[in-house]
Amino acid sequence: MPGVHPTALIEDGAQIGADAEIGPYSCIGPDVVLGDGVRLGSHVVVTGRTRLGDGTQVYPFASIGHQPQDLKYKGEKSSLEIGTNNVIREHVTMNPGTEGGGMVTRIGDGCLFMVAAHVAHDCQIGNNVILVNNATLAGHVEIGDWAIVGGLSAVHQFVRIGRHAMIGGMTGVGNDVIPYGSVVGNRGHLSGLNLVGLKRRDFSREVIHDLRRAYRLIFAQEGTQSERVTDVADLFSHVEPVMEIVRFIGVDSARAICQPLFEDAA
Repeated sequence: MPGVHPTALIEDGAQIGADAEIGPYSCIGPDVVLGDGVRLGSHVVVTGRTRLGDGTQVYPFASIGHQPQDLKYKGEKSSLEIGTNNVIREHVTMNPGTEGGGMVTRIGDGCLFMVAAHVAHDCQIGNNVILVNNATLAGHVEIGDWAIVGGLSAVHQFVRIGRHAMIGGMTGVGNDVIPYGSVVGNRGHLSGLNLVGLKRRDFSREVIHDLRRAYRLIFAQEGTQSERVTDVADLFSHVEPVMEIVRFIGVDSARAICQPLFEDAA
């Protein structure tokens, strides 16, 4: 097969797209689907009911699709869906879903998973997400588009991370992170908005100003958070990024909302 090294092992049933490349000693399981233009380096393992979208690149020693690290997993036919044009670097691990989490781990398009990042069972990851070296996600984590999880960080199971959020390096994330939020710390706390990301993605000065005002109001010390969020929804109903935060906070979640230290909300 053109583009497949003679030492690669491809089991019967695997579907290999046009112009795919599979490097030396890589192993492809029987239920794997590789899209067009997928490139696998040497010593890559892709197994289980795993689909890699067109143009995705996987570097050596990545382990994609092995059974979840979950004692409740009983061999159910769950899957791992990986979108298009992702970059999966060396030693990355990704697991399929479980019966308790919807049966599918899903990754969007255009993401970058740096060396030794881990995506556990039933995670739902959006587009253009970055996991920096050794960033790890426990099961059932949800990450919105354009979010970044810094190196050596760990995200607790069932945590939601909103779009355009930034998790600093070596941060333990135990609670939900609002869209556009910036979180740092041994046990992560909000340290403000991800202003660098907002500017890089061409959010207008006016929108950034409204987001900063809304952030201060939501996380002020007066009243209850429910009252403050309602006030913000009334004041900024015309500002979609602010309303995205309001909707995010309003979701019935397994985890609390990550809060700032008092001085960060001032």
